[in-house]
Amino acid sequence: MTRCLFPGTIKTIMLLHFCSMPLPVQNISSSCSEPLDPQLLKDCHPEPGVSEAKCLARNCCWSPSKTPGTPWCFENTNECSTVAVSERIDCYPERGANESTCKKRGCHWCVSKVPNAPFCFFSKDEATLDCTRKYPVLQRIDCHPLPGVSRETCEAKGCMWCSAVIPNVPQCFFPEDGPYGYSLNARPEKTARGLRVILNKPDTISLFGNDISPIAMDLEFHAKDRLRFKIYDPNDKRFEVPLIIDSPSKAAVNPDYNVEFLNESSLHFRIIRKVTGTVLWDTSLGGLVFSSQFIQMMTTVPSTSIYGFGEHEHPSFKHDMNFVKYGMFSRDQPPKEFSNLYGVHPFYLCIENDFNAHGVLLLNSNAQDITLNPLPSLTFRTIGGILDFYMFFGPTPENVVQQYTEAIGRPFLPPYWSLGFHLGRWGYNTIDVLKNTIERLKQYDIPHDVQYSDIDSMERHLDFTYDKINFLGLPEYIKQLKRDGMHFVIILNPFLTKDEPRGTYKPFELGQEMGIWVNNSDGITPALGKAWPPGDSVYADFTNPETALWWTQMCTEFKHVLDYDGIWINMNEPSNFRSGQQPGCTRSHLNYPPFVPEITGGILAEKTLCPDSKTYLGDHYDTHSLFGWSQGICTFYAYQNATKKRAFVLSRSTFVGSGQYTGHWLGDNFSRWRDMHMSIIGILEFNLFGIPYTGADICGFNGETAYELCLRWMQLGAFYPFSRNYNTYGHKEQDPGVFGEEFATISRSILKIRYSLLPYLYTLFYYSHVSGNTVVRGLMHEFPSDPQTHGIDKAFLWGPALMIAPVLEEGARSLNVYFPEATWFTLYTGDKIPFSWLKKFVDIPAPLEIIPLFVRGGHILPMQAPARTTALSRQNPFGLLIVLDEQGEAYGSLFWDDGDSIDTVEDEAYFFVDYKFSNKELRTTIIKNGYSGIANQTYDTVEILGLTKKPNTISVNGKVILSDRIQYHPNMKVNLWITEPLSQELTISFS
Repeated sequence: MTRCLFPGTIKTIMLLHFCSMPLPVQNISSSCSEPLDPQLLKDCHPEPGVSEAKCLARNCCWSPSKTPGTPWCFENTNECSTVAVSERIDCYPERGANESTCKKRGCHWCVSKVPNAPFCFFSKDEATLDCTRKYPVLQRIDCHPLPGVSRETCEAKGCMWCSAVIPNVPQCFFPEDGPYGYSLNARPEKTARGLRVILNKPDTISLFGNDISPIAMDLEFHAKDRLRFKIYDPNDKRFEVPLIIDSPSKAAVNPDYNVEFLNESSLHFRIIRKVTGTVLWDTSLGGLVFSSQFIQMMTTVPSTSIYGFGEHEHPSFKHDMNFVKYGMFSRDQPPKEFSNLYGVHPFYLCIENDFNAHGVLLLNSNAQDITLNPLPSLTFRTIGGILDFYMFFGPTPENVVQQYTEAIGRPFLPPYWSLGFHLGRWGYNTIDVLKNTIERLKQYDIPHDVQYSDIDSMERHLDFTYDKINFLGLPEYIKQLKRDGMHFVIILNPFLTKDEPRGTYKPFELGQEMGIWVNNSDGITPALGKAWPPGDSVYADFTNPETALWWTQMCTEFKHVLDYDGIWINMNEPSNFRSGQQPGCTRSHLNYPPFVPEITGGILAEKTLCPDSKTYLGDHYDTHSLFGWSQGICTFYAYQNATKKRAFVLSRSTFVGSGQYTGHWLGDNFSRWRDMHMSIIGILEFNLFGIPYTGADICGFNGETAYELCLRWMQLGAFYPFSRNYNTYGHKEQDPGVFGEEFATISRSILKIRYSLLPYLYTLFYYSHVSGNTVVRGLMHEFPSDPQTHGIDKAFLWGPALMIAPVLEEGARSLNVYFPEATWFTLYTGDKIPFSWLKKFVDIPAPLEIIPLFVRGGHILPMQAPARTTALSRQNPFGLLIVLDEQGEAYGSLFWDDGDSIDTVEDEAYFFVDYKFSNKELRTTIIKNGYSGIANQTYDTVEILGLTKKPNTISVNGKVILSDRIQYHPNMKVNLWITEPLSQELTISFS
């Protein structure tokens, strides 16, 4: 039988036709593959005078052909004969090599039986280069991170040049012992907090000029599980992020880590986990640069299971380490793959090869990028400030996030009502359309707690106004909604017009009087941009303490106009419809630095203000990415001053520590199936960033949605921590009542499941607020020792107990779900997942009306009968879902307060109860009883999954339950109906 080899680009019909043709008589070198489609053959001897001998001498293939235009001498395409086994240089030395990942790097793949021979290897041309052997591509650090590199420009900087076939691999890279890097001035000096070293740079070639020497590195042993290492200029104060992270006065005793300096000729230090000896940070690759506007540091990492770095859209939760680069610089940018988006979070979590976990933060707000290399290693670059790293040692993923949020600030506790379903759109345009939409949901009995208005409800897009013509009666309508138990959220932007007639627009005139705008480079005249309001806009500088007073006054006065319940701050990157303010950005080192990180557009001023603009804290060059963070803080306190209630603030732009003050939605997404998947990755990442109150616009913000897409998205969105359906101006309505009865019925069903689980979700937020826990987490978070979970991002967990597996493909009526090794039950029926399914991907049914949900053994979930609003559901009785593990045990808890007051945790004005099921008995233990409203609450249902046999009797506090209050199911699920107060401890015994 004739064997045919084809590249993947040939169409199938052509392949079949070609394979069926009789082959001509050939004289082919024994090492050559059989001929390809003639159109794909590459001439190996294009000059005249070709012969078989000359052809074979070039190690090419000889095959005389009668087809016109077909070369007789052509290049060998057999990958196994391209490079001799003995000459192969490994192109994929890390784990995970296969034919697909190998060829993605532009390398060859050929399985070999020779021991230790690489299957993935460089082409022969590349392999014969001495520099490739001496400088493996996976260890190269880019020495010319700008476009237009050539051998001449490279070597002029004292760097090495070696071509590379792999995309994004540096061809110009630092020499191993070259003119770059810093040496230790002396042995590390002990300080009260740890160590200090002084570093000197040789007076040699500079990469971008203005190198700083000496520089200092302080290592501070903050805690047993936290280390800080800070590299800075000891002789000149540079910008530092004004986020306060407590720094102890003395070094921690017996920390979980060691720090080693390996030599004094260059800065080479390692950070090691004591208990395992795993090296978590290693600067042996060199490449430290510290100049005025370019700072770089590189480290190896102990595995490729890296998560975090934001805000970006990328195709997987676990990062691709194949020379991928991400820029970080806040930007008004709809989600676009690999583009820098609204927020800046230079934090990552790593699951090590032995399944311990650690995290690292680079606390720097300047424009920056991070390169993930397959060695594996990371390259950090920034154009200002200092290198201020914090490392958190876990050892579990949850420990890492707890330690991280302990440093940057614990997440805020959201009001209970904000856990309900939210609805809005830009483009109601009139109050009648708004009313009709809300009434439509009410008629279908669809849960609906929160309604939004957008800029179309303002008077000519002016903050702190409403349109008294198209939205006539809005203040009165909001009061009606509040009487029905609903809540109303307004939108505010950070820019205000300066061009209203004198005496007609107080927000601008008061701000002008107080001098609270971002100014031009002169520090005096306001920077003028263009945004939604008519005329030119000024921008409030929220780093200025005076701005906080102004903002609080404006929010308080507007509360008396529209009785709002929440504030949504938008476009606070800050956004500008121009590139820089009038009359443009001058040609200066701040506006046009010598190096610009990997940011969209490649210009710092694009869609925002000029970098040399002045804020209270300094140049916009340094503070740009802090704008949303600073506005979030001001708005949090302004809200609480205006309302005297717990703040609800939703912010588009965020930074490290924003989670103390705001939630976040994932921006102006699109009505596409892929965006559903991207939203899961987004909510997982923001839980790592300490911003657990997050979600995406359900059904998509941009573009027209479709029936099935929107329905599946309603099912997924019911399990976002922040659940909101929202879309943009000029597109059709997409609320769950607009598609008809079937859609409304399915939406109502899944939202009522959400509402029944709100006590569990609220308790997760309590743990986030007091301990820094994640609310939503990936499967790898709970099962880090199962490598299969490391790459799963199409299913996720609420806390440790509830797994959500949404349908993400059009037309799908089944789903491939992975079950980590644990005891699992379906939420809908209580059926136990078979043992044979564990640690496997299993196809399960997923009809249109169902989103697969599973509960994990060992947990107790507090629940409550659902209603159309949280105000009504909070009046209903509670239930307990007890899900037993293989040992017949389960644990859980409930946090409860009035849901709306400020600082109930800090003031101990709450109720907290622990649940424990063990030895066939449930016991409740009241830990805190500081909320008087609990006196009116009762338990009425208890559901138990996982009993091994039917009990003879069941008693509550010693009293046997009558049989008509018990329901047994064939799958050993048991339902009990009881009436017991939450305020008293409870014992339920099974015998």
